[in-house]
Amino acid sequence: MNPSTRVLTGITTSGSPHLGNYVGAIRPALAASRTPGVESFYFLADYHALVKVTEPARVQRSTLEIAAAWLACGLDPQRVWFYRQSDLPEIPELTWLLTCVAGKGLLNRAHAYKAAVDRNRIGGEDDDTGINAGLFLYPVLMAADILLFNAHKVPVGRDQVQHIEMARDIAQRFNHLYGEHFTLPEAAVEQQVATLPGLDGRKMSKSYDNTIPLFAPREQLKKLIYAIVTDSRMPGEPKDIDGSSVFQLYQAFASHEETAAMRQAFADGIGWGEAKQQLFERIDGEIAPLREHYEALIAHPQRIEQQLRDGAQRLRTKYATPLLHELRAAVGLRDLGAITIWGDGVVELPALQVSSYGKATPLPQFKQYRERDGKFYFKLVDGERVLLQSSGFDSPREAAQWIARIKQEATQLRHDANVGIHLGDTLVGQMGELAVLEDLVGALTALLADGEP
Repeated sequence: MNPSTRVLTGITTSGSPHLGNYVGAIRPALAASRTPGVESFYFLADYHALVKVTEPARVQRSTLEIAAAWLACGLDPQRVWFYRQSDLPEIPELTWLLTCVAGKGLLNRAHAYKAAVDRNRIGGEDDDTGINAGLFLYPVLMAADILLFNAHKVPVGRDQVQHIEMARDIAQRFNHLYGEHFTLPEAAVEQQVATLPGLDGRKMSKSYDNTIPLFAPREQLKKLIYAIVTDSRMPGEPKDIDGSSVFQLYQAFASHEETAAMRQAFADGIGWGEAKQQLFERIDGEIAPLREHYEALIAHPQRIEQQLRDGAQRLRTKYATPLLHELRAAVGLRDLGAITIWGDGVVELPALQVSSYGKATPLPQFKQYRERDGKFYFKLVDGERVLLQSSGFDSPREAAQWIARIKQEATQLRHDANVGIHLGDTLVGQMGELAVLEDLVGALTALLADGEP
């Protein structure tokens, strides 16, 4: 895995965590976060919850319970990024920037929206009856969650793969229009993640009201496990593990050896009461210490609040605010006192560098723009002087790649004073007009001194 791989996971705050969440999401995600070379992002998706939940107290309570659950299960805010979606104002701002490039036709194809429209048609209703704009724009908000941190991988279930593909499409469109700003994310579909059955044998889900709360008190946990639906086979009759909720739940918590022993017990005709007792003891054995930690956390919500706020503030400082500053400039939301005109394109003036004497001096700067011929160009300017003028490119990406190549060549100046000759050989004949090589090398050296990559 790439040493700088960023993995992002969102948890919608619309209900209380249950055993299915623990086995299918929390436990494997925390294990993955300990992989060397992975930078993990975990956030509470409270904006997403508002699409379906209109009960303020429920959103607040769910946010507290889910945050406490992840912390109780071993999430370490000092090792990973842990934050609440609504604590980052850059997310809704980025959502709007992406909304303005996202095609309506693309959003029309989103599975959740199409399913809602189909239900209306079956019921003889207008296509958009009961559908809010939040549901329609959900994929754009999800794209903003991912692209704000240029996440490489997003662990999702198969039903969410389309949203990651849509985020890629939106990012590509933005990059095409405004230059290369976003990494294209990939869906990480976990093939081995368990889907737990609920009390009635169907998938454990709040929608079916068949869940077992993750931190149910011991007696309640036992009562719920004994309520799991089973068949009518008597003790002594062999029992089939396939389709057995009791066996599937046991397997999700037991070791390989314990699972093998239970499989044999089913073949030997173990009674359902005894099987459920063993299941209860196995689950409670793993959950009991986590439950104790959870109860201690939930008793002090202000501490969780502070952890979430701290995580968001650090994340804004390191990633979110600098990226939004860059994106605002890219789309034209710029300082009106700092613009100049090149041909038919409008670009910002070079950034000012304050020298050690306290006097502001303009740095050399690369400027990208598009001409009336439809092609993309760039220049390296030092004040009003053009040191390097590119030929036209068919896409902004090609222009950006050449700028990156020039900078890469220029970094060798730190180690080899003669690299300017090689740099000139690289550029002449490729970039059109070239100023005096000595001045060009001097300008690139100034950029390097200022910290340009």
